[in-house]
Amino acid sequence: MKIYNLQVGPIMTNCYLLCDEEAKVCALIDPGDDADRVERMVAASGCALQSILLTHGHFDHCSAVRELVALHPDVPVYINRTDTVDGGTYHDLKFSRLADHNQRYYAEGDTVAVGSLSLTVWETPGHSRGSVCLIGDGFLFSGDTLFRGSCGRTDFPDGNYADILQSLARLGRLEGNYAVYPGHDRATDLDGERTFNPYLRQALRL
Repeated sequence: MKIYNLQVGPIMTNCYLLCDEEAKVCALIDPGDDADRVERMVAASGCALQSILLTHGHFDHCSAVRELVALHPDVPVYINRTDTVDGGTYHDLKFSRLADHNQRYYAEGDTVAVGSLSLTVWETPGHSRGSVCLIGDGFLFSGDTLFRGSCGRTDFPDGNYADILQSLARLGRLEGNYAVYPGHDRATDLDGERTFNPYLRQALRL
């Protein structure tokens, strides 16, 4: 397994590439901008793009999707249905649904395979109603739910502070010290966040 990272767009969103190097396949997580750079990262990995996975529908996590789908016409794009809208027009807080050929949805408890790797979907509302975390074997992609020392903002129309505390508590109660790959800022780990993150510590007291 190999995880590559690019910071893309004006808000420096983390776009990740999860690779099964033996199977030579990969998945993109949150390609928020800079499609050309993201495509070069995929090509340099030597792995075939198998899927695009979105942690939520905000523009800074999905703005490069359509350009990438044009380059990979058969690639499925997964998102929680709650964070989508119809119509194919730009929306900064919801993902405009793709054609049925590409659009896929995932929900609580679903799994997505990347070669021999498996990611389990946890619905973690709070930053948005349709936010999810993608949990692998000893690592997780937390989107804008959990950050290093912080958590996602909840002042958007779909945000809710009580909900994000419940989501953080759920993550904090995972057994073991998971590596955490957040939507912004640096990677971290659950033990460090359980010790130092004031929002996670508050959540675990609920």
